[in-house]
Amino acid sequence: MAKAEHRGRPAEAPGATAAGTVQARVRVVRLGLWAVAAVLAVRQVAAVLGTPRGERLTDLETWVGPHGVLHLKGSLYDSERFTGTPFGGLVLKPLTRAAEEALGWGWTFGTLLLVVALGLVAARALPPPVGRRTAVLAAPVAISLLMVSLPVRNALHLGQTSILPVLLVLLGCFAVRGERFSGALIGLAAALQPTLLLFTPLLWCTGRRRAALSTGAAFAGCTVLAWAAMPRDSATYWLHHPAGLGLGGPADGLANQSLHGALLRLGLSGPPEIALLLVLGAGVAVLALRRAVRYARDGQLLLAVAVTGCAVIVVSPTAWQHQLLWVLLTAVGRVGRRAGDRYAWPVAIVLVMTLPADALVPDKLIFQPLRADLVLCAALAAAVAVPFLPRTSPYWRTPLPTRYADPVPSRFRHIPLVPFLRRAISRPNLLFELVLIRVTYDAYARIRLAAAGPSSASGRATAEEHGAQILSVERALGIDIERWANHAVVAAGGLRDFFGFYYESFHFGVPLLILGVLYWRRPVDYRWARTAIGFATIFALVGFWLYPLAPPRLMPGLGVVDTVNGPQDFTQPDYGTLTELTNQYAAMPSLHFGWSLWCGVVVAVLAPRWWIKALGLLHPLLTATAIVVTGNHWVLDAVGGALVVAAGFAVTYAFQGPRARTITPARRQPRSDPQAAVRDRTPN
Repeated sequence: MAKAEHRGRPAEAPGATAAGTVQARVRVVRLGLWAVAAVLAVRQVAAVLGTPRGERLTDLETWVGPHGVLHLKGSLYDSERFTGTPFGGLVLKPLTRAAEEALGWGWTFGTLLLVVALGLVAARALPPPVGRRTAVLAAPVAISLLMVSLPVRNALHLGQTSILPVLLVLLGCFAVRGERFSGALIGLAAALQPTLLLFTPLLWCTGRRRAALSTGAAFAGCTVLAWAAMPRDSATYWLHHPAGLGLGGPADGLANQSLHGALLRLGLSGPPEIALLLVLGAGVAVLALRRAVRYARDGQLLLAVAVTGCAVIVVSPTAWQHQLLWVLLTAVGRVGRRAGDRYAWPVAIVLVMTLPADALVPDKLIFQPLRADLVLCAALAAAVAVPFLPRTSPYWRTPLPTRYADPVPSRFRHIPLVPFLRRAISRPNLLFELVLIRVTYDAYARIRLAAAGPSSASGRATAEEHGAQILSVERALGIDIERWANHAVVAAGGLRDFFGFYYESFHFGVPLLILGVLYWRRPVDYRWARTAIGFATIFALVGFWLYPLAPPRLMPGLGVVDTVNGPQDFTQPDYGTLTELTNQYAAMPSLHFGWSLWCGVVVAVLAPRWWIKALGLLHPLLTATAIVVTGNHWVLDAVGGALVVAAGFAVTYAFQGPRARTITPARRQPRSDPQAAVRDRTPN
């Protein structure tokens, strides 16, 4: 009977089974992403509410005076700390002293709800065609990115309302029906932040003229209402501080990422600065609106809104950090014709909006303007320069595929361990690589600094104890030459200067030069070399963390002269902290020698001529000498550096297999086809 019933059931089609499996995987991934978004939300709440009362919601606290919220019987701008519009103050005035105790909790959770709503609306506004899986997964990803972004974190910490105008604009553009109602929402947003009136010409030029008129009417109505209710505050805001100019912190402070703030930081002031601001601001507004109209007509309305928002940031008198969410929305734009370029812009924008500027831009004098105005530069680029692809482009849905080298047979059965990490032939995206190198180095520097607590007495004692251990091992092996070599070089003044210069100057320059040459001339080998040095650096950080070690120059009683940094005063408890940028006890392994050895191996393997190979191998030899004679490392530190570099190359080999050939059989063409040969020699 059971067999008969089984034979009577229709067999499931293989396609239905596969579809069910895919749907199950999508559900699992979606739940995981929502879990991540929930964890980030809880973390933000804990970070805000866990901060001492006097240090959180500081802007919100300044609005609460002896007569209630926003000085119910006084002026909003008595202290010039309140930077909102009079209409914003009018909306907040109903909050009375009875609500002050719960204001922090209510404000925090209310802001989180606004962030969630903003992420949901942005996910629904992605330009078509968007697959069902992408639409399902986009919402938690958008909410997570918003949660970790600097504007949202800043708004939560300070108690600001800057998320609300962004949400009102997105609701007006995507979530409500009827042009009059959508325009009213955008006008309400402009009443809270006047420069959002820049969305009015966008609506007009894209055929939504009723919405444009409604935006202007709503803004005028809210402003007149606030003027009638609070004439003194309105006169202060619109006449004495046009559109909030001069309110809040100093306009030339780093927190102001507007064009006005950048010009002030460059030293301009007075009428020349105002005239230049008006000219440049008008040019940015016109160019940005032309681009936004083009993207809106192309079906990329969310990108058009983001570009217009970036123009708002640029032309605003003040664009504080909590008002910069528009830049993050430009991550929806597609840039680049190659598949390898597709993620460069979104990744760069996410990093700019989540990491501090000092993590992305080196602390060098030449980069100071970029470091001070990094978000402004990103907004300016998105508004007028970045070539976002139109949906009519043949590369919109099908970018040029990445070209891969033929796999190289391995001597071991299970190598490579990760077969899908194939060797790409085409050159990687330059922007992505520069950002990757900078972020990796910043993480390396921060972890290296935090690895051993050099200013603490316990950290110093531990590092010195490890130094004694290293010295005893070297004496047992007969290689304790640090003091002898150091004094010999000190006695020869010329050698002292040479090795001091070599130690300080070639550590970063030579690896960067090699990476640059490989990127330009040998992209396949560049990926191999870059991955190896990345793994070696990670292994070195583990060594710094687990084994803080005092170098010879910081060992009391050893008598080693510090030829680079000068004499050390061992009577001071923090004598080892020479600067705030480095950990003096991160000696094992020596990355000075490790990176130089990496340079020597790469040059010896890839250089076409013997004398270049010899120069490459000379660099680690000179570096090993320099780190010992200057008193900065033990001999065994160089051995540790060699081990982490060997481990870096080994792990790269294990994960990706043998180094790919630069020219593969698939790329070779007959000599009778010169055009094909030219195509092969041309890098992508």
